[in-house]
Amino acid sequence: MRIAVFGTGMVGQALAARLAEQGHDVMVGTRDVAQALARKDPDGRGTPGFGAWHAGHPRVQVGTFPQAAAHGEILVNATSGTAVLEVLGQAGAERLAGKVLIDVANPLDFSKGVPPTLSVCNTDSLAEQIQRAFPALKVVKALNTTNASVMTDPATVGDADHTLFVCGNDAEAKARVTELVRSFGWKDVLDVGDVTAARATEMLLPIWLRLFGLFKTPLFNFKVVH
Repeated sequence: MRIAVFGTGMVGQALAARLAEQGHDVMVGTRDVAQALARKDPDGRGTPGFGAWHAGHPRVQVGTFPQAAAHGEILVNATSGTAVLEVLGQAGAERLAGKVLIDVANPLDFSKGVPPTLSVCNTDSLAEQIQRAFPALKVVKALNTTNASVMTDPATVGDADHTLFVCGNDAEAKARVTELVRSFGWKDVLDVGDVTAARATEMLLPIWLRLFGLFKTPLFNFKVVH
């Protein structure tokens, strides 16, 4: 399958690597290809510079946001929550129309320090903003409530016995995303409703961040038991 991943950071790298490992035809989208490939040094969190990462993943193609949008049958938004509407605007609505977008981003606002707050919550969500801005896009919120290493390999926590939430307006799109994440090893994929349910899944991030601070590791997740 042709898959485009928007974003060159930790999440984008993890997802692109896993998808390519599974045999998908992957392109990572970025604003400036040459500039992205020139980054060799790790960032402050230890994430490899994209150029260094790409040297170890030569099967992954790299293109501009418009090129990536044209390439992908399924699109993955792994950009920051503050950048996504601009990124998708650069990609072009005509290249997004009719496609499935897996929205992994969260509306984290670091303007007042750490821990961050949410720039949108309660009565709206980042996923809903994307869906309103690009109505022909099939937005599915998923993978945003776990760390990158857990989202791509859920067996790193509790033998994969924990829950992944998905939501969106299009049932077929959710089914395609569910099939894809199950290929990563997810066993418990819970459809929590239409795209407005992203308000709830995005609002899990404050407690996730508190738990991260408590456990000193991102290797944990939520499990729904009923």
